[in-house]
Amino acid sequence: PKLENSPYYQDMAATLYTRLGLHEKAWPLLKRANELQPDIDRLEAGLAACAVNLGKIKTAKTLYNRLLHRHPHHQRNHYALAQLERAQDDEHVKQMQSVLESTQLPPEKNIFLYYALGKELEDLERWDEAFDYYRMGGEAAAAESRAAGYSVDQDIELIDHITRVCNEHWLAPGEASLRPENPDRVPIFIVGLPRTGTTLTERIVSSHTRVESADETFFLRIAIKKVSGVESRDAMNTRIVEYAANRNPDHIASTYLNAISYRLTDKPWFIDKYPENYLYLGFIARAFPQAKIIHLRRNPMDACFAMFKQSYFRQAYTLDDLGRFYVAYDRLSKHWKDILGDRLVEVAYESLVSDLEGETRRLLDRLGLEFQQSCVDFHLNRAPSATASKVQIRERAHTRSVDKWKNWEQQLQPLREHLEASGIAVD
Repeated sequence: PKLENSPYYQDMAATLYTRLGLHEKAWPLLKRANELQPDIDRLEAGLAACAVNLGKIKTAKTLYNRLLHRHPHHQRNHYALAQLERAQDDEHVKQMQSVLESTQLPPEKNIFLYYALGKELEDLERWDEAFDYYRMGGEAAAAESRAAGYSVDQDIELIDHITRVCNEHWLAPGEASLRPENPDRVPIFIVGLPRTGTTLTERIVSSHTRVESADETFFLRIAIKKVSGVESRDAMNTRIVEYAANRNPDHIASTYLNAISYRLTDKPWFIDKYPENYLYLGFIARAFPQAKIIHLRRNPMDACFAMFKQSYFRQAYTLDDLGRFYVAYDRLSKHWKDILGDRLVEVAYESLVSDLEGETRRLLDRLGLEFQQSCVDFHLNRAPSATASKVQIRERAHTRSVDKWKNWEQQLQPLREHLEASGIAVD
């Protein structure tokens, strides 16, 4: 059969484009697959997810509502629908609560509904109810994560190992010996904890006419692991860091650039915005002496609770794990600031959203780019985004999320006490 007449091959090709981050190329293939074989849940859900990545929010909402009309108990589709916009009433909340009551599933089967209910109840400012659902989602997800062998100690051990290995003595000779292959091509790495404004910053800077964005990629982490020569099922571990730290940083640079090149055109600057790259700032500094590094910081309580509310950060499923993880992250952040100095451009989320133009001017100046109004008008940027903030970046910057943690001050008191006992100021 001709491939264009096969929904199977249209969907397969779209899946490959999606995994490559080429959502605009996936879209027509997904549409064709759905035309050839309508009302197939998997195909329609793929089209809905692609619509979100492309900023087609109304289309996505229509598709998810159709899917839920056919299968009202599908929790992932309820979760996806809840992320699309701020809830204006409790109609969807009641639908999801009805699903919980009618199915009577064990907690680990309700994780996506718990988080979706928390999100919509938060939208409706029903703070205590929202927290209860976030807590239930976290407890169920934590139980699953522990059963799979995860412990937050693993993340803390990795962070502390990076701090020991990637020190100022290791950094200095490596950085000085390098010659960039293409000094006219400047990478901009945007890092920070998830939900701290990394996507907002990426949209601001990528709206500059001399800059393009590769969106979120794992290519740096993959390059570090590949060059290390360590065979492991782990995406990253202390052994990979140890071996990679003793390899020629040029090999990391060339491996990374070869991997990311298909996402880029000929603009002189490009952005790789992957929050977790905060782990690898030492490797970035050695491998890319011309690179710019932007580190987003946010009020610790807001940063922590923003992670706690999500279904996919295993370090943040419980407040105890979250507190311990944040202390380790803060320790690493101070380490990078000490050894990287002016190479590290720190941006405070609160300053960015309260004085968008002023902070944008300051940021562009630090990067060596002239100010352009398009950077302030970033919400008009229609480029695809597959990040967790893919819906929020379609609107103007706002201050609604500043100090939002105070709506749950009582429930978050143990987290606050842990951070303050570790010397971290929360106000």
